Amino acid sequence: MSRLSDDDLHLFNEGTHCRLHDKLGAHPAPGGGTSFGVWAPNAERIEVLGDWNDWLGADWLAPRGASGIWEGSVAAAQPGHRYKLRLHTRDGEILDKADPFAATAEAPPATASIIWAGVHDWQDAAWMAGRGGKQRLDVAWSIYEVHLGSWQRHADGSHLGYRELGRRLAEYCRNLGFTHVELMPILEHPFYGSWGYQVTGYFAATRRYGGPDDLMAMVDTLHQAGLGVILDWVPAHFPTDAHALGQFDGTHLFEHADPRRGFHPDWTSYIFNFARHEVRAFLISSAICWLERYHIDALRVDGVASMLYRDYSRKPGEWVPDVDGSNHDRDAISFLRQFNDTIARRFPDVQTIAEESTAWGGVSRPVSTGGLGFGMKWDLGWMHDTLDYLRRDPVHRRWHHEQLTFRSIYMDRENFVLPLSHDEVVHGKGSLLGKLPGDDWQQHATLRLLYGFQWSTPGKKLLFMGGELGTRQEWDHDGVLAWDLAETPRGAGLARWLRDLNAAYRTLPALHVNDCAPGGIDWIVADDREHSTLVYLRLGGPDDAPVMIACNFTPLARYDVRIGVPRAGRWREVLCSDAERYGGAGVGNLGGVVAEDQPWQQRAAQLSITIPPLGCVYLVWEGRS
Repeated sequence: MSRLSDDDLHLFNEGTHCRLHDKLGAHPAPGGGTSFGVWAPNAERIEVLGDWNDWLGADWLAPRGASGIWEGSVAAAQPGHRYKLRLHTRDGEILDKADPFAATAEAPPATASIIWAGVHDWQDAAWMAGRGGKQRLDVAWSIYEVHLGSWQRHADGSHLGYRELGRRLAEYCRNLGFTHVELMPILEHPFYGSWGYQVTGYFAATRRYGGPDDLMAMVDTLHQAGLGVILDWVPAHFPTDAHALGQFDGTHLFEHADPRRGFHPDWTSYIFNFARHEVRAFLISSAICWLERYHIDALRVDGVASMLYRDYSRKPGEWVPDVDGSNHDRDAISFLRQFNDTIARRFPDVQTIAEESTAWGGVSRPVSTGGLGFGMKWDLGWMHDTLDYLRRDPVHRRWHHEQLTFRSIYMDRENFVLPLSHDEVVHGKGSLLGKLPGDDWQQHATLRLLYGFQWSTPGKKLLFMGGELGTRQEWDHDGVLAWDLAETPRGAGLARWLRDLNAAYRTLPALHVNDCAPGGIDWIVADDREHSTLVYLRLGGPDDAPVMIACNFTPLARYDVRIGVPRAGRWREVLCSDAERYGGAGVGNLGGVVAEDQPWQQRAAQLSITIPPLGCVYLVWEGRS
């Protein structure tokens, strides 16, 4: 019996079907056998080859009217069997293809799809019922970005499985106080060195770490530990591997035929034809599948800028203008809006996050107001400006002070995530610590200052794995993190600093309530380029105590710095990056200071503080003494 109703066919062909994972692919029947379905409108014939028929074929699929879909049932095909689709094209070619809708596949370099019947019994009902309150823009988001294959491994160098990774990540991230784990792409990909960004299986988790039920167990474990799970999802392009989506039925089915639109020069990969209704349904169904089947809490969409602009990374003559003559890709823009609108309607407690590197307006604004509809956007400008500033010798930083303050001009235009991501610690860029000038002590002090600045600046926080260890080597996907650093005094101190930053970020409303709203920051000292210092307030609601942050980007301690503040009374020092417990020298404010009821700098009260060398302090108002 067909799994596809006439309504399914209509929705698919108009591009609005968002649950194709329930209809196409391989689905074991309760009474035995498996039904198969695939979209291949230009095929002449399609047969299914697999373990049950010794890969000799002769199990034929039949076309479903003029829909372009082929379907059929095979009594001998059972869960666990490997299979491929053999497409006979109208030009006489024979193409053996992996199933685009497969739920799982062989571990690369093998390429066959696998019939799967799920058995996982979810235990995260409490998390799922309450996750909406943990995913709002006015709560703390502290994200630990992970590449599963190189985070931790077995002693013999082999990969850990999803289940063990889940147990270890849950304990580790909860101990450090992170709220979310972001997984670099785990959708099936043939080339490990692509880090998952060259996807061939849009509905299949990579088999390198286990099967679908193992991944479900991993997500379940993280949820039960109170951690949200963000998945990197890659709709911008796909690889040209012969077994995959490219020229799937002998024609350019998923991709544009014109290489000026259908081939990406940066990644030597195909680009989806976003104007094609069935392609939209395919991609949106992929996204919904991960949210529904695997309980994913947020999708981080990779390469959005490359989708928005037809001339992205192209020279004149290598791209085709849109119908209005612009370099905008209206098809991709429409797709992104449909994608975000569909998720917002079906999963209002889920967030979508854009990796978008340009000044495109309204990326994280609602579709109804003309935006793209994402919940958040990575602030790559902040990342590049801040790291470029900190690479400089402190004596030269005074001439580049605006790199710290320029963000104030645009920070309210989008809902931002502040990323220190994997992209900044590869391809010769070195590690975060390795970018910083000075001796070992100065480098670690500056790294603590960087995190203190990041955690106190409006926007959600993201740190790539290894940043908490202070590793000196840039990330190597074929290796593993330098875990021995966690046992060193400075490595342990850095971890304590991040743990305490996360605790303050979660518990002090002023540090997160207005992360993505105007009025979250009030500058006290923004123009002291001579001393390379910044002083600012983080503000929450009217009943939330303000938090003052003071940063010193030079190796000279600043004593008796007089600051105007809005309230007299005691300001308790809740964090000092130079505390000895973090590996610092102990320069600080001895637990707090008292603001006098005397105006200063056009504010109602004043106090005098010490700002440690290459350090920062957080002080929260506690009331009048």
